Amino acid sequence: MAPKLKVFTWSDGFHAFTVAASSRPKALDAWGSKQDLFATGLASQLSDGPDYEAALASPGDVITRGLAIDVGKIGKARPKKAVGVSETKRAKIETLQAALAELDETHQSALADLDARQAALETERRRVETDHERSRTALAAELKKARA
Repeated sequence: MAPKLKVFTWSDGFHAFTVAASSRPKALDAWGSKQDLFATGLASQLSDGPDYEAALASPGDVITRGLAIDVGKIGKARPKKAVGVSETKRAKIETLQAALAELDETHQSALADLDARQAALETERRRVETDHERSRTALAAELKKARA
């Protein structure tokens, strides 16, 4: 099940930046922020308004609205390029992120397979226990008869 999206916003005084994300860290990552804007009180969670609707329409994309520049204009923010990160390093980061996502998906699949196998083993164990009890009861009755 996909995590429920929340809408977060912060402002630099000139623009409001809004994003729909599943958590505060993911919102900070989308904004490219290295500091916790929520801890400083600059960022908060939104519950309605035009920025809220625009962010939910494009989850993960940063939506900007002009406050002092381009007042009222709402649109997608241009992706910020990390300062000092070469294209080679950026490509390596993207490759590693994709590999990490694939690893997590493989892990989840393996866990689901193990859960299914464990459920099958538990069913088999109950069957063996029932068969054993039934056979033991019958043999105990025959033994009692033979002793009498």
